[in-house]
Amino acid sequence: MTIIVGWDSYAWIEGDWIYRSPRRDEVRPRLRAETTLLPWLAPQLPLPVPAPEATVDGVRHLMLPGEPFTDGATGNGRGTAIGRELGAFLKALHAVDPSEAVHHGALDAPAARARKSAELDDFRTLIVPLLPAAVRTTAHELLDRVAEVRTALIHCDFGPDHILMTGDRITGIIDWTDAVIGDPALDLCWLLNGAPATVAAAATAAYEPTPDLIARATDWARLSPWYGVHRGLRLDLPDEVASGIREVERAL
Repeated sequence: MTIIVGWDSYAWIEGDWIYRSPRRDEVRPRLRAETTLLPWLAPQLPLPVPAPEATVDGVRHLMLPGEPFTDGATGNGRGTAIGRELGAFLKALHAVDPSEAVHHGALDAPAARARKSAELDDFRTLIVPLLPAAVRTTAHELLDRVAEVRTALIHCDFGPDHILMTGDRITGIIDWTDAVIGDPALDLCWLLNGAPATVAAAATAAYEPTPDLIARATDWARLSPWYGVHRGLRLDLPDEVASGIREVERAL
């Protein structure tokens, strides 16, 4: 049996089931929350999501078919259709009732704010001093802009690794451990700034984000390399820190 070690959990496959158990005690309630959140959420969404059930030390769910999204899935003119589906999916997700989402297991806005504030405080104290003085004010302004918006249920880690494809069809959106009441622009970050151009354009047309939402999605994209620096600092990986700082500076 092969065990996949993720940031928050271990995962392995037994037959048609994928099992996940927490790497840290604080992750366990977030894993278990999927067992109540996703069954409530699934009928409100236009794409499949897992249906987890509790185990002794985590959750399990039947595997959804497919492999993670790659740019190759957009061949034969499929990029526009994929973009429309992903834009419609996020629009539906962000429209669900936030209070009901919390009732069914999503992390509420105050808890999400506290968690994100701790992360951004680390960025301010550990990463900003490593940047050239000329960009430190810009860096603080970026952190200020992403700090406070908490308006919708979000996936919170929406990107190609968690979008399953079978051929050119989307067959599932996975990994909901981080689902919180947060900034919908975070879910749009990769879709509008990292996805193939045809996918991004069609997603924008389907979702119809406001200019402010588009601007914050760009801010979240600028923040992406900060996470690599943070990881390098925590794990004492100086080469990763150095290369990440260069990326942070370029993004600013």
